[in-house]
Formats: sequence, C-alpha cells, structure tokens
Amino acid sequence: MNTNPTDTDTVVTIKILGPGCGNCRRLEAHAREAVQRLGFDAQVEKVDDINEIMAYGVMRTPGLVVNGRVLVFGRVPSVPEIVTMLAEKI
Repeated sequence: MNTNPTDTDTVVTIKILGPGCGNCRRLEAHAREAVQRLGFDAQVEKVDDINEIMAYGVMRTPGLVVNGRVLVFGRVPSVPEIVTMLAEKI
C-alpha cells in the first residue's frame, strides 16, 4: 500500500540529478532517509543523463526534483532540510 502525507494514491517521484559523484550519492542517501522519516513510499530515481539534467534547468549538480519540480541544486541539503521540503511540497 502506498501512503503519503496527502493520503492519496499518488506516487511521490523523487529524482536525484547528477553524474554519480560523491555529492550525488550523498543526496540520494539523504533523500531516502527523509522519505523513511516521513513514513511514506516514494519512487527514488537517479538521473545521470546530462541532457535530461539540463532539461530541468540544472547547471550545477546534484539536483533534487520532487514530482517534476526542482527543489534544490548545486548543494547537498541535510536530511532535516529535505524532510521539511518534502512535507511542504507533498
């Protein structure tokens, strides 16, 4: 069963944009931890294709995209910061 803070069946999609560097991997781990803390299911996807990354307007990686919206790029936010972002956007 898929649950999230809005109590709908909508799947939350999180994309981590970046070529696979250490910061990209760290952002992915932080995003997964934030989802776990919030207690809902999400599809977390790693995007390393430069053309797809640029299509989001992201010129500095890593980037965090939630349900098609870029929330942050060029830095690795902390887990609590991502929890706050997700809670506000979902």
